Amino acid sequence: MLDRHVIDIHSVEFKPFDRYGAPVPFMSWHIISYDQTSGQGSYVLKMDPGAQTVPHTHMGFEEFLIVEGELIDSDGMIFKKGEFVSFEPGSQHSSFSEKGALIIVFQRGLNQALED
Repeated sequence: MLDRHVIDIHSVEFKPFDRYGAPVPFMSWHIISYDQTSGQGSYVLKMDPGAQTVPHTHMGFEEFLIVEGELIDSDGMIFKKGEFVSFEPGSQHSSFSEKGALIIVFQRGLNQALED
């Protein structure tokens, strides 16, 4: 018996991105296999123009593939369509998107929001 799930990332239902509690404005997600207790798994993240992530620390590896659009990291680095990005545990940053982006995220540990 196969326990397989196949999704079309362009036709999934997105829900408000509420990983840190309150929904983050202009961001939504579709959970594929992500477990919010362990921080393990994957999801599709949709960032509308003007979206900005919560500043955070990676407790484990976080990797993502930019499927559409672009993402600008807090140090000014621009991640574009087709690029695969890997953040090591302990990395701290936030990102925003001026144009919007569709991203497949693979997490291997929780992210911890940074205090203001």
